[in-house]
Amino acid sequence: MELTRRKLLAIGASTFAIASITGASAYASLTDDAIAALTGGAEAGEGAITITAPEIAENGNTVPVAVDAPGAVAITLFADGNPTPGVATFKFGPLSASRSAATRIRLATTQNVVAVAKMEDGSFQMAKANVKVTIGGCGG
Repeated sequence: MELTRRKLLAIGASTFAIASITGASAYASLTDDAIAALTGGAEAGEGAITITAPEIAENGNTVPVAVDAPGAVAITLFADGNPTPGVATFKFGPLSASRSAATRIRLATTQNVVAVAKMEDGSFQMAKANVKVTIGGCGG
């Protein structure tokens, strides 16, 4: 088979179309797998952790996110639309004054930011915030 420029463009366009259709669900699956690995398959409750993120981010390069979980030992942030969903992990010692953290993260597209907190009793709590990104930060 002779590979011409026209055939190469057709192959590239079809590959891009397939990747764009299945890409978002693949990243969400990576996030679900990462959360399952963090929790050991345990069910995460809701309500003991709050996540603060803008509803609309004009630029995905620097999106401010804050989390607060009284009684947490560690808080992990995930972005379910990024190629690498794990964003940050904050660990707290027994003498920590507050169990909260704030940072700026990079988001590729409109997606959910998920915070999972491991509590002192070994249970897990989870919160989600949807952030609409107008200009992508990870190559968009």
